[in-house]
Amino acid sequence: MSKIAILMGSKSDFNVVKPAVSVIKSFGVEVEVRVISAHRTPEEAHEFSLGAEKNGIEVIICAAGKAAHLGGVIAANTTLPVIGLPVKTDMMGGLDSLLSIVQMPSGIPVATVGVNAGENAGLLALQILSIKYPEIATKLKDYKVKMKEKINSDDAALQSELAGN
Repeated sequence: MSKIAILMGSKSDFNVVKPAVSVIKSFGVEVEVRVISAHRTPEEAHEFSLGAEKNGIEVIICAAGKAAHLGGVIAANTTLPVIGLPVKTDMMGGLDSLLSIVQMPSGIPVATVGVNAGENAGLLALQILSIKYPEIATKLKDYKVKMKEKINSDDAALQSELAGN
């Protein structure tokens, strides 16, 4: 069974993480959600990253704001794919978080999605798993078909409204 971990630097990040949890669960994939801070609980971050693979984790999403070091700290201690999820802040609207995550040093890659883009973080994690799990790849294809159908339906409704029907 595939398993994705989602780490948050603070419990206040949970609203940003919820869409990731929802989309991952909708694909039938197990998700572990934790609050682990790169700065306030560095020992826990270190321990988690070293044991993640042994504990069945295959992809890790790290949501963090401001300095947003969580993804890099986790990526430094594992070869598992790490996805950074920048959290919007009052200070710079999330630009600070985004720049902190995308500026990892050479050798410590952290994939990054948009600010507050929890659903995309979950989908990216699922796409990574789909390389190994064909059933996830099939569900992703179905997901994209449903998105296409929704947009086509929305367009047809708009065209009808504009035509006065």
